[in-house]
Amino acid sequence: MVGSNELTPFKAAATILKWLDAIGELTLPINLDLVRQMLPTTPFGKGAVLLEPAPVTWGSSEGALVRNPDNPNEWGIFYNGKASPERRRFTIAHELGHFILHRGQQPSFNCDKESVYSGIDTIRVIEREADDFASNLLMPGDLLRDWISNQRIDLHVLSAIAKRFRVSFEALCIRFIKFTTQRAILVYWDNGYVKYEWRSSSAIKTRARIRRNGDPAEPLPGTLAADASVDQEWDGTEMSAAIWCP
Repeated sequence: MVGSNELTPFKAAATILKWLDAIGELTLPINLDLVRQMLPTTPFGKGAVLLEPAPVTWGSSEGALVRNPDNPNEWGIFYNGKASPERRRFTIAHELGHFILHRGQQPSFNCDKESVYSGIDTIRVIEREADDFASNLLMPGDLLRDWISNQRIDLHVLSAIAKRFRVSFEALCIRFIKFTTQRAILVYWDNGYVKYEWRSSSAIKTRARIRRNGDPAEPLPGTLAADASVDQEWDGTEMSAAIWCP
């Protein structure tokens, strides 16, 4: 159970947004370099040195937060230099989340692609928390609520919002599913198979989930995902939920 005074990803991100607003810098896209420079002057990073982010030069990490073994107050953030600018931004925000929330727990954080982007239930709690922090910081909830209210949601709308926040389409879709009050399920396909699914809180409460036809699961017959002639259906198509859900 989370205590009222415990620093959560939401509280940490909301506090930073409040600080940015106080100095007239709450603009989109969120200025992550300003956040990085600001943190050592705040209770979230007092006494620490947070170096400018740099590309990963080892292994296949998507991102990392590493403490200097020769200077315990100095920390470095690293990101996949081959990733898109939007994904790099999310990775840096994710590592900032580790810095604020978890740096007292371990000297380094080595994050793979699934940990940084999908936030699926199988990853460690601290990775989900860093993801939640990044999502709340880069895609403020009050703005998202205003932009999705009173309109039909399709890929055009979500893509436009992702561009305004300067995040990847995938990150925005996950944020939308977590945020919406509608009963909705996000299904991510990779090479013809289900990689993961995200369910909105309403979908979870009503126990709605997609029908699985194997492991790994292939696209269900009658869905757009199973239609090889459909590359992208930006406007969406109305169909019975029974096609997807048992």
